[in-house]
Amino acid sequence: MTHRPTGEPARPVRPHPADPFPGTRPPEAAGADPAVLTALLRRHGWQRRGGAPGRYGRWAPPGPGTGTSLLVPAGRAFPDSEDLLAEALDALSRSGTPSAREILLALAVPSDEIRWSRDLPPGPGDAVAWTAEEQLRTAARRTLLAAALATRARAGYHGARHRRPAAAALDGVLVGPAPDGRGLTAFVPVATGRPLAVCLFHALHAAREAADHSRATGSLDAFATAVGAGVSHELTEALAALVRGTRGARVAVDWAPAAGVPDGCAAAGPVDFSPGDLPVLLEAGRLYRRAEPSVTVTVTGAVVRMYRAQAGGDGLVRLRVLAGAEVGHLRVTLGEEDYRIAGHAHLMGLPVRMRGRLAGRSGFRRLTEVREVAPVQADEAERDRLLKVLQESADDFGEAFGPAHDG
Repeated sequence: MTHRPTGEPARPVRPHPADPFPGTRPPEAAGADPAVLTALLRRHGWQRRGGAPGRYGRWAPPGPGTGTSLLVPAGRAFPDSEDLLAEALDALSRSGTPSAREILLALAVPSDEIRWSRDLPPGPGDAVAWTAEEQLRTAARRTLLAAALATRARAGYHGARHRRPAAAALDGVLVGPAPDGRGLTAFVPVATGRPLAVCLFHALHAAREAADHSRATGSLDAFATAVGAGVSHELTEALAALVRGTRGARVAVDWAPAAGVPDGCAAAGPVDFSPGDLPVLLEAGRLYRRAEPSVTVTVTGAVVRMYRAQAGGDGLVRLRVLAGAEVGHLRVTLGEEDYRIAGHAHLMGLPVRMRGRLAGRSGFRRLTEVREVAPVQADEAERDRLLKVLQESADDFGEAFGPAHDG
């Protein structure tokens, strides 16, 4: 276990995304669209209980005795429309109905909503194991990451490629609470994340169709075609994690009412997966990993770690990739002369360039069949930048630290 040194201030953390308005007020009525609010209420199961047609509707939360109803104007044509809208938003912000918070968040940040739900065996008092929420969140994040990877490039197996930008693409996604471990909703802002939501929509449907075809025919050929729709080893593994230990699971994509339905994404219900799909999903994931070919690349990188067991002979080098491959680091085995060249380049504060095969079986973390190792000349400003990078990684350098590890 690691501990923060005494006296060091705690690192600031992001407010929990379950609170739509950490330290702020709900959205102002002037910026809210009554039609969007009405669509969100209907989506979350609120029921219309009368109201003057064409002027306003009275909406009640789902379930018996669950709170005060809302008066929502049909538009802004009447003088009291904005007052009614302001009162409805205020009532939502005070409501104890779980969906009220999600509705306010979707109004504040127009977002496509991605919902995961799992049918779990009930325990005492209909409770579920305390690990259920963690398993659900992990599977949901892996699903989103697979979609983010597919927006960068279509591949059956991504491995370490594109990991950093794909993970960064999830920074703006907000996730609501999963109080019972059975359901979770992610809000993907339309302004920055719609391509991710669209990719996930197509990939889920393609995965479902491929699984159906495979279970009917015994062939995995449909999964090869599904790569073009965004299906990958990463997605099949995420779906397997979502389904494992359940009686069934589903994922739904609901489009932001303020932005409308994207082209080619007709409104559809949740995509369901069952325990019977697990063998097919897992076998498809293994196939994707086996079939993804190695790639010949010319890589430029900064040496951040070197190791060999004795003076002379081959040695291991860890590169921080600067250009030529879509991974953050690479592990490389170099012959004696190439190892010496890499060491001199490091001491001079220069990157090295080398050519080799980016091995798919290593998750694209290892460069093999290496040749043409040479230092890359850099101007003074570029050398200073590289030295700073290497100083930040100084703890990773030196033969005394032991073998380089993949990461």
